[in-house]
Amino acid sequence: MAKSQSTDTTASGHIDARIAELGDWRGAMLGKLRAIIKRADPDVVETWKWRGVPVWEDEGIICTGETYKAVVKMTFAHGAKLDDPSKLFNSSLAGGTRRAIDVAEGETIDDKALIDLVRAAVAFNRSKTKPKASSRKTQTEPKKPAAKAKKPAAKAKKPAAKKKPTAKATRKPNK
Repeated sequence: MAKSQSTDTTASGHIDARIAELGDWRGAMLGKLRAIIKRADPDVVETWKWRGVPVWEDEGIICTGETYKAVVKMTFAHGAKLDDPSKLFNSSLAGGTRRAIDVAEGETIDDKALIDLVRAAVAFNRSKTKPKASSRKTQTEPKKPAAKAKKPAAKAKKPAAKKKPTAKATRKPNK
């Protein structure tokens, strides 16, 4: 597996180069997973982090695509919070945040179930971000100023009691 010489320094270029440099079933699987992610979320942003890990983001990290000798691993950043009715998650099941899918050579993945999982991750990410000013609902009528509430008549305040001076304890020097 020779390192490919890529002049494209974008994240997408790095991912293309990684797929090409693998040159085996792992490259083909990473390419397939990437295509499924893009199909599930056309607005996905590809990034390249942690010295060589493909990452897909939309309002936060959706998942990563790591390659190892025996598996291609998709780690979902908030996988523990996602419903997985098709039971795709098969790795990193004990943690409280992430979940992963390990795909070994010769294994297949349920495209529809993975699309649903990616969309659930995107929905989760979007639910935890505050709406931007441009995406807020615009009002058709100008907002009327709220009527000021009248304050109740102020009660006459009692003069504050004067504090009595306190005697400071004096300390005798030790002999």
